[in-house]
Amino acid sequence: MAEGGLDVSLPCGPGPQHASTLSDAFDLIFHRRESVNGGVCIGGLGDFGSLAGKHMILSLVAMAIAIAIALPLGLWLGHIGRGEFLAIGVSNIGRAVPSLALLGLFIAFLGLSFINAAFVLALLAIPPILTNTYVGLRQVSRETVDAARGQGFTEAQIVRRVELPLALPLIFAGLRTSAVAVVATATITPFGNVDSLGIPIINQQVYGFPGTIAGGIVVALITLATDAGISALGRAATPRGLKVGTRGPGLRRVSLPFVHRTRTETT
Repeated sequence: MAEGGLDVSLPCGPGPQHASTLSDAFDLIFHRRESVNGGVCIGGLGDFGSLAGKHMILSLVAMAIAIAIALPLGLWLGHIGRGEFLAIGVSNIGRAVPSLALLGLFIAFLGLSFINAAFVLALLAIPPILTNTYVGLRQVSRETVDAARGQGFTEAQIVRRVELPLALPLIFAGLRTSAVAVVATATITPFGNVDSLGIPIINQQVYGFPGTIAGGIVVALITLATDAGISALGRAATPRGLKVGTRGPGLRRVSLPFVHRTRTETT
């Protein structure tokens, strides 16, 4: 098995003749064939499965780096109520800088490596996580926080047991945005000598135009599955009280067990 999932050991035939581009792309995903320039076998579930696995490992490493940086920083800034300019500014800068330019910059100064590609994708993932975490904590009622503080909670306990659970819906929305962007953008990493599903998309000399379509289809399916998976995880992690409070056409107030209010507020 050669680099990028190309198989030079087993014989394979040509692709289907007179098939539409879409049909040819699906056939390439499920069946092996000879490459456009000959000499190697491409396609099939083994080839695309291997590339998809490498693609997801790269995406997971990038997301882990982004979460490790952005989530604690967002929780701290949101709790102390400072750093709005930093949180919003980083988000705007992250959207403005092209990912391919970042990859080229990392290659020029740090060389070709898996971790460099992961850091480029992590930089893309940090802004939505940081911004949503900050905004999520700032939207928690200050009276709720003050009530927890009055009950003797430490600042760390307030973040962990009050602000973080209430901010989870927004935090998971940021995670969804970041994960979808990372999975979709990881197709550029073959330019940095890192295997991913970008190989059949970029390498038309080997995979042809059907490879571009086939790679795009697999990336789209993985992206949709990632989005659905994080959405389900977010719903499972959200406290039951928040789900009840936001269900139906109107909002219903949810009482926290350690908060004793003396008046009714309008949400």
